[in-house]
Amino acid sequence: MTAKRNSLVTGAAGFIGSHVVDELIQRGHPVVALDDLSGGFRDNINPRAQFIEGSVVDAALVGQLFAEHHFEYVFHLGAYAAEGLSHFIRRFNYENNLIGSVNLINAAVNHDVKCFVFTSSIAVYGRNQLPMTEELVPQPEDPYGIAKYAVELDLRAAHELFGLNYIVFRPHNVFGERQNIADRYRNVVGIFMNNILQNKPLPIFGDGQQSRAFSYIGDVAPVIAGSVAVPDAYNEVFNVGADQPYSVNELARVICQAMGAEFRPHYLPARNEVVHAYSSHEKVARVFGYKPRFTLEDGIGRMAAWVKQFGARHSKSFGTLDITKNLPPSWRD
Repeated sequence: MTAKRNSLVTGAAGFIGSHVVDELIQRGHPVVALDDLSGGFRDNINPRAQFIEGSVVDAALVGQLFAEHHFEYVFHLGAYAAEGLSHFIRRFNYENNLIGSVNLINAAVNHDVKCFVFTSSIAVYGRNQLPMTEELVPQPEDPYGIAKYAVELDLRAAHELFGLNYIVFRPHNVFGERQNIADRYRNVVGIFMNNILQNKPLPIFGDGQQSRAFSYIGDVAPVIAGSVAVPDAYNEVFNVGADQPYSVNELARVICQAMGAEFRPHYLPARNEVVHAYSSHEKVARVFGYKPRFTLEDGIGRMAAWVKQFGARHSKSFGTLDITKNLPPSWRD
């Protein structure tokens, strides 16, 4: 009889986290689902998981959970992933995305966790050569990417000194069902679909020729959840996501077709961002036998069907910013 594998998932009410919870439960993991509900929704959480409302920034809570549940595995997906906004919320970014992660790493070391799975981002690469490979030296250019890379380095240091095993995934531009379409600062697919539902034009920064490889959740969550059962993945870093890059203009046209809407772009001043970003997946294919199953059109079609049923959501501003200098005008209201 296979032993049960007790797992903690952070960000479990969020988009990627909730899908990873589903995948883990299907694999027989008893799951403790931790989320502060700042960006996720209680309805996203699998009812078979034990939900704890709280933040990874709360070191006392984190320590208590590890002491009570004796986790074998940690899947850390809790983060505020608004890359562009991170320039203007620097303190919040580092407290939530770096210090919160360190709280988990400390607890994982102290409680002899078998493996710590961390969801990083290709934001760590910055303006690097294309396609981005795991062998490149990261050069993050925004606080979000800096925080993610700092956690990667801290995990490596914890492994070298304390023997904590880890797996790092660098997904990119993931979209799909349960994405928070009301967040105006991130998730371009959700932003476009939410605007279409409200009969608004599509906000596009710059000329729309910047490119990304947009990745459907059904190709990302299973490999993250199954990774702890692959010994060759331990203490390694993997890009994971779609292979084919598309411009934002091309993405917008695919979304409009799936939503049955006219292409109505509203071009805004360009913001400070990497223009072209897509990665190689040779390593994850070699170790996991990974191969994306969904085309962009497939994934967009599935998400569009969910969004139409889900309905539009009102976009709220972040709140108090650390810095307002050079803030994109469209984020000022």
